[in-house]
Amino acid sequence: MVRRELTVVANRLPVRRKGDGWITSPGGLVTALKPVLEGNGSWVGWSGDVEQYEPFVQDDISVVPVQFDEVDLDEHYAGFSNATLWPLYHHAVREPVFDASWWDRHVDVNQRIAEAAAATATEDSLVWVHDYHLQLVPAQLRKLRPDLRIGFFLHIPFPPHELFQRLPWRRELINGLLGSDVVGFQTDGDADNFRRAAHAAGRSGTNDIVAADGRIVAVDAFPISIDVVASQHLAEDPATHARAAKIRADLGNPDVVFLGVDRLDYTKGIDVRLEAFGQLLESGALGHRDVVFVQIAVPSRETVDDYREARERVEQLVGQLNGTYGRIGHPVVHYVHRELPFDVLVSMYQMGDVMVVTPFADGMNLVAKEFVVSRDNDEGVLVLSEFAGAASELDDVAILVNPYDPEAMTLALVGAATLSLEERVARMSRARKTIEANDVHDWASSFLDRLNA
Repeated sequence: MVRRELTVVANRLPVRRKGDGWITSPGGLVTALKPVLEGNGSWVGWSGDVEQYEPFVQDDISVVPVQFDEVDLDEHYAGFSNATLWPLYHHAVREPVFDASWWDRHVDVNQRIAEAAAATATEDSLVWVHDYHLQLVPAQLRKLRPDLRIGFFLHIPFPPHELFQRLPWRRELINGLLGSDVVGFQTDGDADNFRRAAHAAGRSGTNDIVAADGRIVAVDAFPISIDVVASQHLAEDPATHARAAKIRADLGNPDVVFLGVDRLDYTKGIDVRLEAFGQLLESGALGHRDVVFVQIAVPSRETVDDYREARERVEQLVGQLNGTYGRIGHPVVHYVHRELPFDVLVSMYQMGDVMVVTPFADGMNLVAKEFVVSRDNDEGVLVLSEFAGAASELDDVAILVNPYDPEAMTLALVGAATLSLEERVARMSRARKTIEANDVHDWASSFLDRLNA
């Protein structure tokens, strides 16, 4: 099959400013799409600041910046995208704010991005729109360029209808998404939620299709993954193993290391896992074993009140646990509030014994998959929230837990720490095979093949 030229439309560009120039941004989406775009594609999105930039070429990809001003950042990005949609789509873990002025700005920003995409895409080409910030773009773009083949992928969960119907502009968002030819989600459950919302909005359809204005829109799950080869390459590097051993030695070579790696987001359940760890210490369930918890918390949206409160809560718990159970020079929780390079993260994954991933809701959670692939000795245990998209793929190999159940969380940590070596290796080996069978390049190819067909 001859694949058409591709234009990617996303909230952020695949590059970021460094000094007077640009560098390629890290991340799974850029990794997955860069090989497809090089020499044959464009990327439309926001630069990350309020400066105006002309289109340019970086790494053989045409980059088209869309300018945002301070009002766009306040009302479209921090407002409607991250104070309305983000909490609503994550099971209303925080109460979403419904502000009509935010909605108006959101429509305007989506329209400007659609216009930039319409001016960029070549005739009869593919356009792939990404994520919750831009759900109106497919329909707006179709009005401008009906010749295009348009796809949309949602990286976060799509909420159950009972939550989605709280949104005053739910019909507009459904109609926006149905401007696509293919709408993709992380899990079958998310796709089902969308189909139900579409039917409630008056759209007909069966199985994996929805009818929209005389067209047929494919609706399906395309679970995203990681760059397996890149992770394996780092995991097999002797320098990675040496760094992991040193980190463990710096911790005092404890008997058990629990590990968390997250953006510092209130949806990630960092506080409940630390509370469960505190209950584990209080109960003495692991006897006299020397145990520590290492939590990497990457700063995120720190100007937003809910995120500041999440950070304060986590840091309060770290202080309480260390004050109660730590000793001079031997804290029980090691807390790092900054972003670490990926090669260092792989060493962290190898150093830890139990990876704890406990979001209240998550589209996929790639940290869980990175941990598995980084364990080249097939040891280690993954404790994983039932509400992470990754649970649908790793349900028979991870220890699944309900983050709303404190007692179950504590029992899961104890069970993970005491799992036999034979069982750890068997579980991790199966998990590795599952992830290797569908890496991020397979994910991109499967979506684009469906869109191109």
